[in-house]
Order: sequence, then structure tokens, then C-alpha cells
Amino acid sequence: MKDMVTKEAILEVLKPVKDPELQKSLVELNMIRDIRVEDGNVSLTLVLTTPACPLRELIVEDCEKAVRQLEGVKSVSVQVTAETPQQKSLPNKQAVAGVKNIIAVSSGKGGVGKSTVAVNMAVALAQMGAKVGLLDADIYGPNVPTMLGLNNAPVDVEKTPQGEFLQPAFNYGVKMVSMGFLIDPDQPVIWRGPMLNGIIRQFLYQVNWGALDYLVVDMPPGTGDAQLTLAQAVPLAGAVIVTTPQTVSLQDARRGLKMFEQLGVTILGIVENMSYFIPPDMPHKSYDLFGSGGGEKTSKELNVPLLGCIPLEISLREGGDKGIPIVVSHPESASASALRQIAQQVAARVSVMALQ
Repeated sequence: MKDMVTKEAILEVLKPVKDPELQKSLVELNMIRDIRVEDGNVSLTLVLTTPACPLRELIVEDCEKAVRQLEGVKSVSVQVTAETPQQKSLPNKQAVAGVKNIIAVSSGKGGVGKSTVAVNMAVALAQMGAKVGLLDADIYGPNVPTMLGLNNAPVDVEKTPQGEFLQPAFNYGVKMVSMGFLIDPDQPVIWRGPMLNGIIRQFLYQVNWGALDYLVVDMPPGTGDAQLTLAQAVPLAGAVIVTTPQTVSLQDARRGLKMFEQLGVTILGIVENMSYFIPPDMPHKSYDLFGSGGGEKTSKELNVPLLGCIPLEISLREGGDKGIPIVVSHPESASASALRQIAQQVAARVSVMALQ
């Protein structure tokens, strides 16, 4: 006997179901695929715009609820996958082959935990199923190899007809390149702007990145040559600004944010790091060492999202020193939870930008 439930009927009842971020129908966005019906049992594939979708469970629930309205449906099975959209090309900017979205993580001043945020965000995205690269653009202070446990990674250069290409190191699901691979541990980098510009472009275009959903770029602090080079060279998906609640940090963060805006780069949001301290022997207490509410106030004043607030925990610092990011070493900690949520928010905003 032929099934009374048809693919056409299923698509019809799913039309009102929208992607909460994009505010468009899942059917219109071609996110509903591979519908199968057998004896009243319905299976379909939901194709999200990022593996790190923060509203995944809600969307699945809405789909199941809609399909169950049809008479004759006995069960609904939703398989979830993802296809990250490609950021639109821009005139006079050269995309990186195979890389869909480039995200700058920046700060107005040093010492606010920018690299910690960049490393853990990249690893969190990889844990959620995304293909992720991490470019350490802090040429004068390349700390990312230490934080990813890659201090002793070998430097492998492949010669091709198109030139020499550096093979990125790999750990925790993330491909990574850094100036730290090319100099001795105690060697200072004493370069002027043109040399800095050259090495950043090499890290973008002369590295075998392969296919990536996201290339996270850990920027040096401030508003200098590295930021200008990146913004002018590639079509950036957007910038994440890292600050602490402290007034001087917020002042510098505002300057860094305004710089990216003047360069035509979308601000994905503000991350407030070191929001409060959680003592390891008193995990239910917290102390506002650097003030409180600064990130939220600044985000409202500048009309940009506050992506999240990360508490200061000893395990967060220890993870960076030992080369084991906290989203790996202490995944249930408050800091790791905040960093995962920030990664999800960034991924969601990048998808919205790409599909607008």
C-alpha cells in the first residue's frame, strides 16, 4: 500500500519552520534534504549552516513537531549535518584557497587573554565538527605554539610548481602556523612594517591550509601594520574584540573596534575575558578583580553583540602554559563552557553574514 505521507506534504508543513538566526524558512534555504517515507516512518536530513550551531536542538525539535502534525506519521528521524557557507568575495581582496571564512581575534592592548580566546575558540569549533585553521599573526610575540602544545612541531616545506608551501602543524583538530616555528625561542623579531606585511601574506597564501570552514587569526594587540595588512588583503568574515572589564582595557578595545569599522570589517562582537575570578578551593564564590559589567556596557554603547564573559580560573592559565586548551583539559569548567558558547555565537554570526 502506498504511503499516505508524501515528500511534498512534509516540505509544506516544514515551510513555516525558520532558522532562528537567519529568520528564513528551512525549506527556502534548502536545509531540508533526503526526505524518506516508509510505512509512516519519516526520515530527513537537516543541513545546518555551521557544525557549531548554538540552536541545533531547537531546530531539530521544531522539525519533528511540524512533521508529526501530518496524519499517518508514526515516527520522525532527523539526521543533522552542516555545510558552512563561503564568505562573499570582495573587489581588490584575494581569498585564501579552500578557506570559507576568516575570523580576526583582536584586542586594543596586550595581556587581556586574546590568544587564549583565539586558541580555545578554534579548538571548540573543531570539537563541534568544523574544519579549522589558526594563523598566529602576532609576529613579535608568537605564543600560540605553546598554547597548542606544538613548540617542537617540525617545519615542513613542500616545493610545488607554484612555489614553496609551508605545511601547517596540527593538534586538537586545528591546523596552525606561527612565526614561532621559524625562530629560536629567545630570538626577538625586530622588523619594520613591510617585512611584517610580507610574512603575514606568506602565512595566508603560501601555507597548505586545505579545505577549512574557519581560519581564526590571532592578531597582535593594538591597531598597527598586522591589522591593516589582514583587513586589506583578504575578505574577512569579521572581527572578535577581546577585552577585560577594566576601564583602560575597554578604552583600548573601543579604539581597536573603531579601527576595524573604519576598514570596513564587520564586528562579530565583544568578548569580556577575566570577568571574575573563581577560587579553586571555593568554586561557588567569585571575585570581580578587574571590575564588572564593562563589556556589556561597551557593547550596548557601540551597538555590537556581547558574545560572552569568560571567568578567570587557574586551570585556564595552566592549560595555556601546558599546551592543553581548557576546552580539552577541563571541558566541564565555567571557562570552557563560556568559550564553547562564544565559539557557537561567532559561528552563527559568520553564517548570517555569509548568507545576507
